[in-house]
Amino acid sequence: MAEPLIELKGVSKTFGGNKVLDRADLAIYPGEALAVIGPSGTGKSTVLRIIAGLLAPDQGEVYIGGKRRKGLIEDAPDPLLISMVFQQAALFDSLTVEENVGFLLYQHSRLSRRQIRQLVEERLEMVGLSGIGQRYPSELSGGMRKRVSFARAIMVNPENPDDTPAVLLYDEPTAGLDPIASTVIEDLVRSLQCPQRGCQSYVMVTHQESTIRRTADRVLFLYQGRVQWEGKVHELDTTDEPLIRQFLRGSVEGPIQVVG
Repeated sequence: MAEPLIELKGVSKTFGGNKVLDRADLAIYPGEALAVIGPSGTGKSTVLRIIAGLLAPDQGEVYIGGKRRKGLIEDAPDPLLISMVFQQAALFDSLTVEENVGFLLYQHSRLSRRQIRQLVEERLEMVGLSGIGQRYPSELSGGMRKRVSFARAIMVNPENPDDTPAVLLYDEPTAGLDPIASTVIEDLVRSLQCPQRGCQSYVMVTHQESTIRRTADRVLFLYQGRVQWEGKVHELDTTDEPLIRQFLRGSVEGPIQVVG
């Protein structure tokens, strides 16, 4: 098996008195489409933020491209680039779509405004949103805002061609969308899984079964701070693991404790 692009070893994270992760282990491999699933409040988004370098674990080790990360992403550059698509799109309301998608280039490149606009339009075309660069986020539907956030996540500075995301992290990208809008996003996620359009590997946090089945190759089930089950997507239908059976049925009966 190939060496993992990203690896979490014995990672723990506590917020107040709530231990969200408890010596969790996780690995992401080159070319992989990985879904992290489980009940609400079990640390799925926390895992993404630790991988992205936005949170540091209380205990354990994080390896990026085989190199141990110490601290946060701002403390030292990782050997490979990781981009994240947040659950709520996280666009700047006061900026146009063009300014949102090109934000990195406007802030950290010497490209002309004309060059940036061209690159932005190319990314918007990739996500099926040509010609909306002068709109504001408030003028877009929820699904369109999600796609704009995708375009921003895969923006690359041509002055640094090696600065292409190796891994994309998706935090509930289909949450709150109708079934048709969800399908559009799911297809987009798959279409971006290549170096020419986006990246080779991604991690998807989701509760939505259609998103799990249409976007993932391998699945990790996170519960009580640890990975309790992992397998291929088709194994969801054949496993006898009671946690998976209860989760997919949406049943209150089973080993998963219903909170509240």
